Amino acid sequence: MDKLKEYINSQNYEISEKQLASFKHYYEMLIEKNKVMNLTAITKKDEVILKHFIDSISMAFSIKSVAGIKEKNLNLIDIGTGAGFPGIPLKIIFPDLNVTLLDSLNKRVTFLNEVIAELGLKNITAIHSRAEEGARDKSLRDHFDIAVSRAVANLPVLLEYTLPFVKKDGCFISYKSGDIDEELESSKHALKCLNGTIIEDTRITLPDSDIKRSFVVVKKTAPTPKAYPRKAGTARKEPL
Repeated sequence: MDKLKEYINSQNYEISEKQLASFKHYYEMLIEKNKVMNLTAITKKDEVILKHFIDSISMAFSIKSVAGIKEKNLNLIDIGTGAGFPGIPLKIIFPDLNVTLLDSLNKRVTFLNEVIAELGLKNITAIHSRAEEGARDKSLRDHFDIAVSRAVANLPVLLEYTLPFVKKDGCFISYKSGDIDEELESSKHALKCLNGTIIEDTRITLPDSDIKRSFVVVKKTAPTPKAYPRKAGTARKEPL
C-alpha cells in the first residue's frame, strides 16, 4: 500500500494506518469474492491500487469545485458502483462523507454490504436498484450534494441517470477516460433538458502511469423535470 500512501501524502493529505488497513482488507475481500463472481478484471495488487483505489479518490484532489469534500459532511451517491468504485475508497479516505452505493445487481450489493460490515464503515448504505427506479424514490430524488459515476455510459445517458438524484446547486461528477470532447458536444441537449451546466472539465494522468482520466463536473441549476428519468432502458436506446 506504499504507492497509495505516497500518492495521498503528495496531495498534502494524510492517511492513517487504520485507513491503510481498510484498503488492504477491501483488496483481499475483492480478490476472494472475484473467484466466484465477476467483480473486476483487474486483480494484481499494484494495478488495483492504481486503477481502482487511487483512481477513485483522485477526483477529490483534482477538482477545484469539490475541494470541500475533504472537510464537509456531504451526501454522496455512487451510481452503478459495481464493486464499490469510487464510493468505498472515497468513504475510507473521507469518513465524514455520507455515502450511498447504488447498483442494479443484487449479488454485488450483497458483496458491498459485506465490505461495509467487515470494515466497520458508518453512514454508508448499499441499495439494489436501477438508476431509473431509484431516481423515482422520494427519499433519493433531489437529495444528494454530489453524484458520481465511473465507466457506466456515455455522458448524455449518464446525465439522465444521475442528475435526478442531485439537489439544486449540487453536482454530478463523471469519471471519464480517453477523448471526451465528442461526448461533451453531444451532451448539450441533455444538459438543457435536465437543468445542468458543465462548470469544470479537469484532465489528469494517474501517477507513474500513462492512464488519462477526465472529470466532468455538472452543476444542477434547477429541479429535474418530472419526465426524467424515462423508463428503464430508454436513455441508452434514445439518448437525449
